[in-house]
Amino acid sequence: MTPDMVKAVLIGAILVVFAIAAALTIVRIVVGPSILDRAVASDVLLTEVLCVLGAEMVINQHTRTLPVMLIIAAVGVFGSIAVARFVARRDQ
Repeated sequence: MTPDMVKAVLIGAILVVFAIAAALTIVRIVVGPSILDRAVASDVLLTEVLCVLGAEMVINQHTRTLPVMLIIAAVGVFGSIAVARFVARRDQ
C-alpha cells in the first residue's frame, strides 16, 4: 500500500465516522425533548466540526484553519453560557 492510498483510506474513514456522528447529533437536536438536550447536542456538533477541522489540518499539514477553530470554540462556549442563563432564569 502506498502512502497516498493509506491517506485516502484514512480520509474516507474520518469522513464516514464524523458524518454518522453528525447525523445522530442533528437527530438529537431536532427530537429534543428539552432545551438542555438540544443545547448539549449543539455543543457536540460544534465539537465534531472542530475535530474535522483539526483532522484536516493534520492530514494536509497546515495551520491556516486555526483561527476558525478558535472562533467556533468561542461561539460554543458563549452559546452554552447563554442557554444556561436562560434556563436558570426560566426555572426561578
